[in-house]
Amino acid sequence: MSNPEPVPGHPKYRRIVLKISGEALRESHSQETISPAIVTSIAREIQQVRDLGVEIAVVIGGGNIWRGLTASHGGMDRTTADCMGMLATVINGMALQSSLEQLDVPTRLQSAIEMANVAEPFILRRAIRHLELGRVVIFGAGTGNPFFSTDTTAALRASEIRAEIILKATKVDGIYDSDPRQNPNARRYDSITYTAALTQRLKVMDSTAFSLCMDNRVPIVVFDMTEPQNIRRVVCGEKVGTLVTSD
Repeated sequence: MSNPEPVPGHPKYRRIVLKISGEALRESHSQETISPAIVTSIAREIQQVRDLGVEIAVVIGGGNIWRGLTASHGGMDRTTADCMGMLATVINGMALQSSLEQLDVPTRLQSAIEMANVAEPFILRRAIRHLELGRVVIFGAGTGNPFFSTDTTAALRASEIRAEIILKATKVDGIYDSDPRQNPNARRYDSITYTAALTQRLKVMDSTAFSLCMDNRVPIVVFDMTEPQNIRRVVCGEKVGTLVTSD
């Protein structure tokens, strides 16, 4: 479905999935795994976008607390390590939920692993209804299965709820043809196709997540979330970061 031309201050997208890494919740060079100040800042930006009438689902990683793949490389059973990582995403989801609700933003935390005392189970129709009622839905515990990343969770949930786009929040301002930290002449793409990103082996998402987005024609915007107002700017159709589409 094609989107209308953006109007300044008006949303281009009606329903989005915001993908945030767990590391984004942590202060650089800090021992704290979750910075309340950063979580509050993210919550305020989400509030601003919700106030535009946009339906927002959020997927948060757990890398600030636990990385299952790293632990498995250290000798831990991969399934156990990944399940621990899924629990870490629920902790981060609870932190974001608390900050949003302190701003009077209604939320629902849904978990792919049943834990009735802290989150609803993931039920697709219920999630969609929450979005329609203006609630921010936070998807926790990944897909509920080991061996799948939270990037894959974002791609899967976006496809299921029929989100119009995935906003992948990072600490860089888009996708480059090489690592800009190592190559000062690295070139940033304003837009790129799924096929080109795959052919050039650009690290947009892991291969499973990327294939889901490509098969279901879910565009992705990779952008710098450390820049204030960038979530709102992307939602309003401004050219921020790198857009990945089928054409």
